[in-house]
Amino acid sequence: METLDKDLRSIQEVRNLIKKAKEAQAQLATMSQEQIDAIVKAIADAGYQNREKLAKMANEETGFGRWQDKIIKNAFASKQVYDSIKDMKTVGVLKEDKAHKVMEVAVPVGVIAGLIPSTNPTSTVIYKALIALKAGNSIVFSPHPNALKCILETVKIISEAAMQAGCPEGAIAAMTVPTIQGTDQLMKHDDVALILATGGTAMVKAAYSSGTPAIGVGPGNGPAFIEKSANISLAVKRIMDSKTFDNGTICASEQSVVVEACSKDAVIAEFKKQGAYFLSAEEGAQLGKFIMRANGTMNPQIVGRSVEHIAKLANLNIPAGTRVLIAEETRVGRNVPYSREKLAPILAFYTEDSWEAACERCIEILNGEGAGHTMVIHSENEEIVREFALKKPVSRLLVNTPGTLGGIGATTAIAPALTLGCGAVGGSSTSDNISPLNLLNIRRVAYGLREMEDLAEKPAAQTEAASIDLSDKEQLINMIVKRILAEM
Repeated sequence: METLDKDLRSIQEVRNLIKKAKEAQAQLATMSQEQIDAIVKAIADAGYQNREKLAKMANEETGFGRWQDKIIKNAFASKQVYDSIKDMKTVGVLKEDKAHKVMEVAVPVGVIAGLIPSTNPTSTVIYKALIALKAGNSIVFSPHPNALKCILETVKIISEAAMQAGCPEGAIAAMTVPTIQGTDQLMKHDDVALILATGGTAMVKAAYSSGTPAIGVGPGNGPAFIEKSANISLAVKRIMDSKTFDNGTICASEQSVVVEACSKDAVIAEFKKQGAYFLSAEEGAQLGKFIMRANGTMNPQIVGRSVEHIAKLANLNIPAGTRVLIAEETRVGRNVPYSREKLAPILAFYTEDSWEAACERCIEILNGEGAGHTMVIHSENEEIVREFALKKPVSRLLVNTPGTLGGIGATTAIAPALTLGCGAVGGSSTSDNISPLNLLNIRRVAYGLREMEDLAEKPAAQTEAASIDLSDKEQLINMIVKRILAEM
């Protein structure tokens, strides 16, 4: 019996999955809001009930992060995301303006390709399935090979729950033979309407280059500015909590700290008090060699790893109980590893003379990498916060909150999401936290209010005459005099 090569098996599997997903989506498109909502609730409930099991699977398979924090991420993806969308109108007539005779109707986009990273595998599957199905779409996942087992288990759990609630078979599916060729076929297939891409820069660029409409995210590299009016102890706590959450695997996590010279000593003392270790210049150079690879990309050996693991990798002797490694830095650039995105408990530390200089430093960091994504400011000065809001090239400026949990909407009131748009400046098609409303089209039904004759410009004299009250003799005489004078 002839056996197919892995890439051919992957391509054929994708074609089969898309065919079933298209058939399933045709059924979803006929369902009522109540039917869709029942399916979405079943997905959310299944994700929440299995949050611990899936967290441990993801941690064991990838080696990234902490399973305890992945439980929180799974709970966020299922419960908090669900609570934010459960009452959202996504089927049929969304809005009707009777005064202007315009009606808006929701139209599902169709089959969605969901690209899943290894850093947040199970939570991202739950989240993307929820928002896709809520908008009446089916979704086919392309799993990261290093997280295949936990992703397939997540898909199995939520798809079975969805079908028990009336979801057609094939509406939630995943490749079991993930290859570059298979994922390429998924992104470029004529029956795939939209790509929802979360992952590395190369993968996101491939999604945007596929010819299929895509929503993707660029790298995060958010600085955190501790302005002198901030509650330093609380600001440091928030940064430490954020940077250690799941060992820094969420792209909205802080990557550098910027302070003013007048508060530098107090901030450093507080960081040390809360478990940060400041590297010497020699130690910083030693660790810096392991942050980036020769091709300029992040070293996967540090991603989502503990401080102890990273220190051992770089042959560093650090105090027991260290939570975060910090290196003082003065430079920004592609070849300056501490100024880059580090999905690990590692921070750069910059000192500037004033808040204006700190503002410019944050812009420099973001323009180097991470433009359009997220940054954080800790301050009690509303005027300075406003200045940052007006100037920073980010889609999310978070104030007095942890970057990780604030950016995804867990500790802020922005839409709870695990795909964070970076806007045009970050090479993304939107700056939104992605919700079901980004995954449907709107058909507008508009009644005519004017005839063609109403659009034609009337002669000036006619317009003027039409505006005059002919019973007002003085006004009539003035009009006649003006016309005579104009003709002289």
